[in-house]
Amino acid sequence: MSGKTRSWWGWGNVEDAVTGAERAELTRRTAELLPGADLTVHSAPPVESFEVAPSRVTAPPALAQLMSYDIRDRLAHSHGQAFRDVVRALLGKLPHVPDLVARPTSEAEVVRTLEWCDGDGIAVVPFGGGTSVVGGVEARTGAEYAGVVSLDLGSMDRVLEVDRTSRAALVQAGVLGPHLEEQLRPHGHTLRFFPQSFEFSTLGGWLATRAGGHFATRLTHIDDLTESLRVVTPAGVVESRRLPGSGAGPSPDRMFLGSEGALGVITQAWVRLQDRPRWRTGASVAFADHEAGVRAVRALAQSGLDPANCRLLDPMEAFINAGSPTAVLVLGFESADHPVTVWMERALELCRDHGGTLSEPPRYTDTADTAARTSAADTWRSSFLRMPYQRDALAAQGMIVETFETACTWDRFAGLRAAVDAAAQDAMRQVGATGVVTCRFTHVYPDGPAPYFGVYAAGAWGRTVEQWDEIKQAVSEALIAHGATITHHHAVGRDHRPWYDRQRPNLFAAALRAGKAVLDPSGILNPGVVIDPLR
Repeated sequence: MSGKTRSWWGWGNVEDAVTGAERAELTRRTAELLPGADLTVHSAPPVESFEVAPSRVTAPPALAQLMSYDIRDRLAHSHGQAFRDVVRALLGKLPHVPDLVARPTSEAEVVRTLEWCDGDGIAVVPFGGGTSVVGGVEARTGAEYAGVVSLDLGSMDRVLEVDRTSRAALVQAGVLGPHLEEQLRPHGHTLRFFPQSFEFSTLGGWLATRAGGHFATRLTHIDDLTESLRVVTPAGVVESRRLPGSGAGPSPDRMFLGSEGALGVITQAWVRLQDRPRWRTGASVAFADHEAGVRAVRALAQSGLDPANCRLLDPMEAFINAGSPTAVLVLGFESADHPVTVWMERALELCRDHGGTLSEPPRYTDTADTAARTSAADTWRSSFLRMPYQRDALAAQGMIVETFETACTWDRFAGLRAAVDAAAQDAMRQVGATGVVTCRFTHVYPDGPAPYFGVYAAGAWGRTVEQWDEIKQAVSEALIAHGATITHHHAVGRDHRPWYDRQRPNLFAAALRAGKAVLDPSGILNPGVVIDPLR
């Protein structure tokens, strides 16, 4: 659609990678932040240099037209987009390459592919846009399977039906975010779901991982926008009834939302749409005291104002990404029905009550395609969209640049933040890395925030994956020990399994395993994700 080339090893499009003046400026700022860092640039090795074993399986003739055995294709489907994925690709170390990539164009072809794999003992890893940052699409399946098929749903990308009366749409799971919005725009609707991975991730991926969108309050997760699901499992097809709500027992949709392809392959969904917003307002509020900013955000979250954007950046995050020496709250409201001036005015009163100040007045617009952002918000947004590309550039220069996120209740946030900082700094010292830890709120709820942490550290080229793994383990232990979740919206995958196993109740885990035994009795679907393989 864009005419650009998707990178096989890193984030996004090849044409949008960090180069030239942008790389020079990024290197300069990094050297200023972390003097003494070795920022030598390393390039991705050619595809031909990877030792990729021949496919262990051959598809039956009836499915042959769906299958790709191409080395580059298989390598591109062997990993997600976490820091450790990018670095391993740069080092030429991608050990878990699928045997082939299947691209069904219809649900019937999904069924036939699963039938073949089930009968021949082949593991199946569902694949949307490949933006997992938790090992969710990596074929770490073990030798007990005859092979591994990456099931890429990207060819199933259409909006099949729009119900204008109910304001809902039936959508195939393989559609990428921009293409979904293009198809909804003529109807005057939007899904209003914009994760950072929006350009490169799919509806099915959002559903399977219980993804979180851009908006800070109200309808934050894809769960909130799901009306019904249709799922193909090795045991048959499951389809839930379209309803605005129901009290009829446990929800079948909730069983598959967040199951990460371990229970079935989501092929389509009815999703709740929104009218495209017309009125918008945005402001940037500075707080000399970060803790005062936290109190202001809690007041906003509990006020019932429901801001669309309510991202509090701590001073280090604000400095790195917005050039501000203080904590900054990026605040916004929008509506398709009415002006939002009164909402912003009341929100700013709450911010001033906690010491917040504005360097410029809020901006307003009443045109659907016009943003209402302040200069500080614009700077941060531009940095936010470039973050993954800049992460790749810094990873190629021996830097450890990675994020982790969580959620906790308001009463626990101060203790959690202190514990995470201490754990990260201690781990960095132990692995010989010097760095900083940043924090921002991505989402806020009346009972607690969703803190999103960033680590920027000078690592040792060739060892940065191992260094990050030690840091990740330390901060994950801190999250669980202080009552937070191992993930708010990044999903479980294989990388979060040790802590997810401790977070969930044991009897629920047993019930989940029993459900998998019914839906996937041979245990071929994404083994090791969410629950242990059945084999």
